[in-house]
Amino acid sequence: MDFEPWLRLVHVIGATVLFGTGAGIAFFMVMARRTDDPALIAHVSNTVVVADTVFTATAVLVQPVTGYLLARTVGWPLTESWIVLSLFLYVLTGLFWLPVVWIQIQLRDLARLAASRNGPLPEQWYRLYRVWVACGFPAFFSVIGIFWLMLMKPEITF
Repeated sequence: MDFEPWLRLVHVIGATVLFGTGAGIAFFMVMARRTDDPALIAHVSNTVVVADTVFTATAVLVQPVTGYLLARTVGWPLTESWIVLSLFLYVLTGLFWLPVVWIQIQLRDLARLAASRNGPLPEQWYRLYRVWVACGFPAFFSVIGIFWLMLMKPEITF
């Protein structure tokens, strides 16, 4: 039985989940932030933390496994320049994603506290939110770069 099409399918689904969940999380957090309503922000932030745990974390684990198996099945050496650069961008994405997960938990907890006190969001919430946004851009564009590399498979000279 030829597993290559199945590996490709699972790899593409994983990439889609990784990118789609990230974009969806960003959209819903930005829209919730615009309300300045601590209760709404707490609710959305909790959903974001759950989505990151269930979907993003799962895809983060699936991608390197299916990528490795696919490379072995197709016969691509892991030293191919586009694979090396893809792996670099994948690690870079992770370096921005890990703090974002922690920040999302902090944002949720700060919003919950503000809502329970029937008060405004603290300044710390806004500082963390700005860091969260700043971390999102390099991660987002790194994933776009990985998509491009997977599709084009360019020969890159380092």
